[in-house]
Amino acid sequence: MDNDSKQLKKIVEQAKGEGLIKFLGKRITIFAANYIYTGTLTDVNDDCVLLSDAAIVYETGAFTDKQWKDAQKLPGPWYVALSAVESYGALK
Repeated sequence: MDNDSKQLKKIVEQAKGEGLIKFLGKRITIFAANYIYTGTLTDVNDDCVLLSDAAIVYETGAFTDKQWKDAQKLPGPWYVALSAVESYGALK
């Protein structure tokens, strides 16, 4: 194996408006390390995201259903650490 194949490759081009930023102001669902969160994404920084009208989802039900089977509202805006986020998207 030569030295070139051992080097890490980097992507230097960034797409604007992709990732979490794409969902600012929209209702999203975040699958995190231990819980599922849902709410309106109101802020994103290097460490966390802020959800307003947030809830924790204890039972999803069918993903095609319009409502969660069991989602409990969280008090006020809610922060989720980016280090815990596994996936996210527009869901329910």
